[in-house]
Amino acid sequence: MNAKPGDRVIVTTKKEEVDGILMPNQETEALVLKLASGYNIGISQDKVVDVRVAEAAGRDAVKADKPGQEEQKKANTTETEEAKKLPAIAILHTGGTIASKVDYATGGVIASFTADDFLAMFPEIKSIARIKAVLIDNLMSEDMRFSHYQKIARAVQQEAAAGVDGIIIGHGTDTLAVTAAALSFMIESPAIPIILVGAQRSSDRPSTDAALNLLSAALFIAKTDAVGVAICMHETVDDDACVILPPAKTRKMHTTRRDAFKAVGDTPLARIDYEKKEVTMLKQGYLRKEDAKTDAAAAKAAGGKKMAIRDKFEEKVGILRVYPNMSREVIDVYIRHGYKGLVLEGTGLGHAPTNIPENHPNYEALKEFIAKGGLVVLTSQCIFGRVNRDVYTNTRRLGNIGVIYGEDMLTETAFVKLAWLLGNYGKEEARKLLAKNLRGEISERTEL
Repeated sequence: MNAKPGDRVIVTTKKEEVDGILMPNQETEALVLKLASGYNIGISQDKVVDVRVAEAAGRDAVKADKPGQEEQKKANTTETEEAKKLPAIAILHTGGTIASKVDYATGGVIASFTADDFLAMFPEIKSIARIKAVLIDNLMSEDMRFSHYQKIARAVQQEAAAGVDGIIIGHGTDTLAVTAAALSFMIESPAIPIILVGAQRSSDRPSTDAALNLLSAALFIAKTDAVGVAICMHETVDDDACVILPPAKTRKMHTTRRDAFKAVGDTPLARIDYEKKEVTMLKQGYLRKEDAKTDAAAAKAAGGKKMAIRDKFEEKVGILRVYPNMSREVIDVYIRHGYKGLVLEGTGLGHAPTNIPENHPNYEALKEFIAKGGLVVLTSQCIFGRVNRDVYTNTRRLGNIGVIYGEDMLTETAFVKLAWLLGNYGKEEARKLLAKNLRGEISERTEL
């Protein structure tokens, strides 16, 4: 057989002809094809009569695609009078599953769509807004670093200055909520909506959730007066609605479900029914465009900026999740390498193994870390609830040596907040601001 993975082939069996893309398969002897429907099938070799290459992968396929790409580019740059009335939205593309497709050479999913590809995949968005696509990065979200947050924030600032009405950031789901939290701290006095979207299934699959997430985010920007950083993802496993989630109080709660993203200790801002083209606001106390204009005018009169970016981060900040049988050597690593901040993710109400004689070294190591200038903020491994200094002696003893109580902050949010505060304000100011609610990351009280 001359066919190679990635080729479109026609397989003739004893009963039928099957047209599909040849997939790599090292586990069995069967031929594996991806059908036009997006699903894979396996065909036993003993049933195969003939395999014919209909279209070779690689150079020939690229040539075949070029006319369509050129037409798409022309369509992207042609605006009708009606289109000019639509709001302008910039889509910042960073990679992740929302902008990924199957790599037929390996069988895996790769981040490989260009900005033009991104527009071509979601043509419906052009009926909602005038779209500008910007390629920022092309990486999976587990590879995000502080430098990437800075790159995204600066792109947001640039597009906002250019006069867009809103920004959508396509992002991998694994650390999407962490980036949202980071941007919520970095972008001060936002005057436009900045919505992060992702997908649990790659955009070239019929079962993808990317389209609804992206289109719902665009509809939210076009139909509401809300501003600021938020997340737009599926509300349920069905393609019924998306919700707008708070940037500093949201977590990815499942590895694959469409409704993986949930607000923790908070509620969604809005629900979008894309089929009906309806946006229902679920909260009233949100920042509106008129509020942002008023704030900007006041800031300008006072000599300030209408939208500022504070994008510095302290690199030497870490997260330490406590666990049974923990020894002080793990804390010593942070001391030895000169870390400036540490999020201590305790058990329950905010406890660490420091009580019995065998665990006293952990307590002494934390004291040493703080004595040498480090800041420690305490969060809980529990998803819901908050740390409480007044119930058990253990938590009070941690407070006595200078550990800062993180209230109901999510651990990841506390991490980016601590790194951001240390990077922009220094140790003493960071100490004061850590336990204060700056971007909705801390709830005044915990409710069911």
